[in-house]
Amino acid sequence: MLDWKKREAAAEPRERDESRKTTTRSKRGGIWGRTLGIVIGVYLLVCIGLSWYWSQEPELFPVQQNAQAAAQRDGQQMVIGYTTVETLKTVAGTLLNKPGGYIANDRFPPGLWMDNMPSWEYGVLVQVRDLSRALRKDFARSQSQSTEDADLAKAEPRFNFDHKSWILPSSESEFEEGIKSLSRYQARLAAGDKGAIFYTRADNLNNWLGDVATRLGSLSQRLSASVGRVKLNSNLKTEAIVPGQAPQVDEELVETPWLQIDNVFYEARGQAWALSHLLRAIEVDFADVLAKKNATVSVRQIIRELEASQEPLWSPMVLNGSGFGMWANHSLVMANYISRANAAVIDLRQLLSQG
Repeated sequence: MLDWKKREAAAEPRERDESRKTTTRSKRGGIWGRTLGIVIGVYLLVCIGLSWYWSQEPELFPVQQNAQAAAQRDGQQMVIGYTTVETLKTVAGTLLNKPGGYIANDRFPPGLWMDNMPSWEYGVLVQVRDLSRALRKDFARSQSQSTEDADLAKAEPRFNFDHKSWILPSSESEFEEGIKSLSRYQARLAAGDKGAIFYTRADNLNNWLGDVATRLGSLSQRLSASVGRVKLNSNLKTEAIVPGQAPQVDEELVETPWLQIDNVFYEARGQAWALSHLLRAIEVDFADVLAKKNATVSVRQIIRELEASQEPLWSPMVLNGSGFGMWANHSLVMANYISRANAAVIDLRQLLSQG
């Protein structure tokens, strides 16, 4: 009996020690769990704050003043074509220098979680690609048989590089090389180099405006499809026409997927933002051509419609209400501005094509 009591008395300190160790481990586990939760919470809050800050669209900038300031900074002469090239460089550079930099190819949060700003960036990039191609193909060549400019031939493929490439090489590095090629062409143009020419002709401008009209027309259709549109099949066979009867035309419902509505909206805002600046530069360099064709007012009208589409979006998300419903449909509002700008572009092209 005494031996049993002695063993029991000796076991009690060991049990108390084990209990203390278990309690200590539990407390440590709780502290680490709370610390990890706090760290994750702070990280998420930081990501949300950065996402909001990085989602702020750049403001419109004064095109002519920007070109004059660049010429003074670099000690260059303002010549025909200088404003257009400088504006193209600035628009492309905005993709790299805005808050958060270039986001479309991000592989880590918060850029990985964002989709509105990458869509805006892609819209801007589309217009940069189109004008860089027009510079190489039309503006810097006297005729179809003339030699293309070497620097512009390097710039165009740089901007057409995969816009989501993260590394080896990254999209940013390719775009930077494209901007450098434009700068070399611009420097030669300002210095009066005979090999660097910028032709301000109505046919050159008309060719680029054809691409602009195609882009705006496509955007208008995609924006309008936010509520579903009935599209008519244009492939009507002549042998199916019966005299005395109206031909049968197939119909199909075209509707933008719900998760892509905001992407199309922000892509349209990006294209409109870039195009408004590029047209202001064209207005400066092609002033003589536009005046002779009585087309200056038409260019101003296009710019007005595009800039009106840049009004702040006060809703926290892109709403997709029905056309005449209780809630707004931001895509249809944007489509209105884009369609009006597209109609003005078509009128401008007609003026330029007239003798």
